Amino acid sequence: MLRSVRLPVTIIAAALLLCACDKQTAAKDAEAPAAAAPAAQEAFQTDPQRMGYALGTNVGRTFKEQKFPVDIDSVIAGVRDAFTGGTLKMDDAKIAETLQQLQATLQANAQAAQEAATKKNADDATAFFAKNGTAEGVVTTKTGLQYKVVTAAEGKKPTAEDTVKVHYRGTLLDGTEFDSSYARGEPVTFPVNAVIPGWTEALQLMPVGSKWQVFIPSELGYGPGGAGEKIGPNAALIFDVELLSIEPKAAAAGE
Repeated sequence: MLRSVRLPVTIIAAALLLCACDKQTAAKDAEAPAAAAPAAQEAFQTDPQRMGYALGTNVGRTFKEQKFPVDIDSVIAGVRDAFTGGTLKMDDAKIAETLQQLQATLQANAQAAQEAATKKNADDATAFFAKNGTAEGVVTTKTGLQYKVVTAAEGKKPTAEDTVKVHYRGTLLDGTEFDSSYARGEPVTFPVNAVIPGWTEALQLMPVGSKWQVFIPSELGYGPGGAGEKIGPNAALIFDVELLSIEPKAAAAGE
């Protein structure tokens, strides 16, 4: 039976019912032209109308963002026929077969996009590190890590077993910021050996009180898997790192 087919399309459509409280959706709504709100209020006079349109916009946005290879008029026709009990233009077997085809297409498209991003990020990183390594003040280590001293200091250098307190800002090669303790308004404390290899290496070279700009190749970062929504596969990372202190052993053990 068709209802037993569990595919991304049906899962996404069901999940969209919960999008009313989604911050990203709310932000996009806030960015809509001011003139659109009065027009929508005039067009929909009942709750069922408003709820139907709201659900439709969420579905449409998702299809657009995910680049669904579908004809929107056919989607609307299918929704109308199924919802009103009209005569379906495809039988259940054909619908199930077509949804499986859609699933395969989406998976193939996602894989192709992943492979393209992986190659692009790797190529961009190779070009960046080759050029950056020749820049004034940039030091390249044996592992391929690069750094530039922004503020020099004569403090003690931490070991891999130490716990440190730092302020930092992380960006991609294109300047996109993906994390920042400065933005959160407070430094972070963590063991030197509990972070990505590029951080662990750089911190052991930094004297307390110094501020460096650290350039981390993917193999010393998050590798081909990336991390989260912003750090893609094979992405190189740039960090502004300020080493504030090495935490006392007793204090670090008590955390």
